[in-house]
Amino acid sequence: MKKFQLTLLFCSIYSFLMACPVCERNQPKIFRGWAHGTMPKSDLEYVLVLAIFLISVIALILFIKMLIKPGENQADHIKRGILNPENYEPKK
Repeated sequence: MKKFQLTLLFCSIYSFLMACPVCERNQPKIFRGWAHGTMPKSDLEYVLVLAIFLISVIALILFIKMLIKPGENQADHIKRGILNPENYEPKK
């Protein structure tokens, strides 16, 4: 039952995300069928959208990198007090 409900939910969300025929007809060929509404009209808008996309991808990559291997190796780092409170001696 749960699987059916999730499938129904995802199918209904998918239909809302895809462009309707009117929006699809008015969009440039590159972005046809992706989303509702207008797309960038000038070259500057395409550059801005691309720049924002690249910044977001770089931020995501750095976030994942810091999450996997943070790199704080100092003995007096604050995380040592949280992870090992009996061995932590703060700076004086």
